[in-house]
Amino acid sequence: MKFIVSSSYLLKQLQVLGSVINSSNTLPILDNFLFELDHKILTVSASDLETTMSATLEIDSTSKGSVAVPAKLLLDILKTFPEQPLTFTVEENSTIEISSNSGKYAIAYAPGEEFPKSVSLDNPSSTVVPSEVLATAISKTIFAAGNDDLRPVMSGVFFQFSPEGLIFVATDAHKLVKYARTDVKASEVADFIMPKKPLNILKGILGTSESDVTIEYNDSNATFSFDSYVLTCRLIDGKYPNYEAVIPKENPNKLMINRVLLLNSVRRVAIFSNKTTHQIRLKIAGAELNISAEDIDYSNKAEERLTCDYQGDDMQIGFNSRFLSEMLTNLQSDEIMLEMSMPNRAGILTPIDGLDDGETVTMLVMPVMLNN
Repeated sequence: MKFIVSSSYLLKQLQVLGSVINSSNTLPILDNFLFELDHKILTVSASDLETTMSATLEIDSTSKGSVAVPAKLLLDILKTFPEQPLTFTVEENSTIEISSNSGKYAIAYAPGEEFPKSVSLDNPSSTVVPSEVLATAISKTIFAAGNDDLRPVMSGVFFQFSPEGLIFVATDAHKLVKYARTDVKASEVADFIMPKKPLNILKGILGTSESDVTIEYNDSNATFSFDSYVLTCRLIDGKYPNYEAVIPKENPNKLMINRVLLLNSVRRVAIFSNKTTHQIRLKIAGAELNISAEDIDYSNKAEERLTCDYQGDDMQIGFNSRFLSEMLTNLQSDEIMLEMSMPNRAGILTPIDGLDDGETVTMLVMPVMLNN
């Protein structure tokens, strides 16, 4: 088994696949990349048993075969090469030899048969989504997903496909984000919960991709195929909470304000808030928004006044400043609207401008009790 490949081309693909591999694996074989050669096509795969990703490279070769090569060692040596062709030759003594312009390097390999086989989906449903839509949907929602191992369904992003459009939801019970598109549709109704790790990998590579992503899914697994990559992952098992029930429908109090202005103000005032509750107080009266925080333990306090466009009753509401600034950072619009009904009901944050046609973003933040 022998093939020739460009060093930078191989490194670029392996760095993407390397993000699948865990730092500590129970099975030693999972610390390897699987190289499967079929004449001019080389398929490289990486897996952690939950998520498997493969990339297809076009190379120069006339042989067939499969070997598992240590991932860290291979990445370390490839990073040091300037752009040049490398010749990989599998030797009889269980080593793979890499020949470069300046020398030869031998790496011990394992037989390719030992590597876990990737899951093939039985009669899956399929939907095609433009890569930029999927990349935006992931980056808009993933920050709101929880980290609680006791509630695994909330640690992922909920994908809801229907002929009316696509909806992506993430929540950790304190904050919720719903990202919807009506300009991209699925042929049939389906929903599944995607884990965070594969979504973070997708987010990293979809930004540079121009092509469409084909998503195939059944009850237990989902596959994302685009460009030369195929990513298959196990879905989170369980029923997603009814998020629509949490979003308040009647919100008579509407506050409109510049996003950056509010974000900077919240960040400044939050420095003076209590270090455990991160509580800040929003007091709205007429066209004036008063943002304040106080840390009674250390006698630190801050207060800022902003002018805003407000319709509704005068009110005071408390929020966790970390959640609020996270959401405001994630939005890209110039102006935002904060809709509220009562101090003990969730506030709804939506962008006023900067959205594509058919795109809606709804962010929901739970209030904290104010101690007057």
